[in-house]
Amino acid sequence: MGLFKRNPFGHILFVKKWLIRILGALTHRRFRGFNDLQIEGSEIIKNLPDNNVLFISNHQTYFADVISMFHVFNASLSNREDSIKNIGYLWHPKLNIYYIAAKETMKSGLLPKILAYVGSISIERTWRSEGKDINRQVKMSDISSIGKALEDGWVITFPQGTTTPFKPIRKGTAHIIKRYKPIVVPIVIDGFRRSFDKKGLRVKKKNVFQSFEIKAPLEIDYENESVDSIVEKIEYAIEQHPSFLKVIPQEELEENERLNRELRDW
Repeated sequence: MGLFKRNPFGHILFVKKWLIRILGALTHRRFRGFNDLQIEGSEIIKNLPDNNVLFISNHQTYFADVISMFHVFNASLSNREDSIKNIGYLWHPKLNIYYIAAKETMKSGLLPKILAYVGSISIERTWRSEGKDINRQVKMSDISSIGKALEDGWVITFPQGTTTPFKPIRKGTAHIIKRYKPIVVPIVIDGFRRSFDKKGLRVKKKNVFQSFEIKAPLEIDYENESVDSIVEKIEYAIEQHPSFLKVIPQEELEENERLNRELRDW
């Protein structure tokens, strides 16, 4: 790899590699030390193609969710079976992993800007800005950026667009799936909301059960399936369909609501 070789977004890969190594070393104990991340389905990661893969996941914190995925994906590609033991897997990380994030979040400080260089596709949210509900048109340049990232590698998205559980799936995710026809891999995470602060940067509580389940790719008829049908499949796949509310203990729902109030006040 040339010293100044860049990815399609102009980021220098040598710099990105070292940022992933450093951030990975700084965050590893958050998932294997203070807490022990329980992983399922890592064999699915090893069998994916190098590009045009879209990961869809529920969302619990601003940054810890994505950081855990960089750990799990790279460990899986280095033949760790459902484990992130031995951080050596980050010496040669996969450099074409991207994640979709709100532009205002990724410009909110030095650390978010560093995390953005690691792989953020920063987009303007159409429904919320600066803590207020809005309604604006989708920017076609944002859609094109997501397409460019899929053409180059893997993309992580949180289709609810919020850390509030059981909020509706944004239809934009389904439109992207129909347009670019990626392999769609669902991920379900849990425990992050309890173990980290609202940003996902500080360990709030230790010895919390954290789970990370990678599911088999969705079967989608890209040409004939409706947007609404794809949205429903996503809801069930990431366990955010309203029917899942029935199996969540009341005390957990109350804790989620308390944390969501904190997020809205932030």
